[in-house]
Amino acid sequence: MTIMQAFLCGLVYYLAIGNMPFVGLWTLQRPLVCGLVTGIILGKPLVGAMTGASINLVYLGFISAGGSMPADMALSGILGTAFAITGGLDTKTALSLAVPIGLLGTIVWYARMTYGSIFVHVADRYIEKEQYQKIWRANVLYPQLITALITIIPCGLAAYFGASYINGFVHALGGTVLTIFKVIGGLMPALGIAITLQYIYKEDARVFLYLGFVLATYSKLGLLPLGVIAGLAAVIYVQLISKKTSANQLDEEGEDFD
Repeated sequence: MTIMQAFLCGLVYYLAIGNMPFVGLWTLQRPLVCGLVTGIILGKPLVGAMTGASINLVYLGFISAGGSMPADMALSGILGTAFAITGGLDTKTALSLAVPIGLLGTIVWYARMTYGSIFVHVADRYIEKEQYQKIWRANVLYPQLITALITIIPCGLAAYFGASYINGFVHALGGTVLTIFKVIGGLMPALGIAITLQYIYKEDARVFLYLGFVLATYSKLGLLPLGVIAGLAAVIYVQLISKKTSANQLDEEGEDFD
């Protein structure tokens, strides 16, 4: 890996978690997208997409509630993919390494939450001095500069120097230990799927789960037509629920009028 490639990996990480317009949580932060972009940077987009997709399975049920961050899936996707490509790892082994990397990435998130509170007081001082034209510095400029500093440099260094360590790590382990890593990596996607099923397998949604399973198993349809059918079923369901809710509201209003 060249220095420029390592820098670009760090830049992708910054864009993924920097809350910039049109990039972030719903786009670049996802390991599937991070993996693809990292693969493009390293000249192996297909391997990057496949590795990122495997890592993404772990984070299917990912939720960041109340400002907490259980794991940094962007860092997991970028470095996991980078190490897989530069170290010649298969997707399962890369996945077993990517998950703990994602846990370490939470340090960056909580660092941002900590220094972010400082700039609130900076903005307050601008307001007290009636320097309203400078408020954007506290809201955008200063936080983004520090975020770039704590994301681009550490991620770039990890990508650049980590590649050689990963090669030595794989050769040193080999045999049984490496097989254990592969088995663990193969089990991890089941965790993400299980968490997702906890949200799906509730009340009326159970019917759609069974319907989707039957269609996917016995219809022999591809992912695209299955996705279209699922989308149409969701639209019909929402329309029926909306009509039912509206009818109930009209009945209640009629009873109140009487």
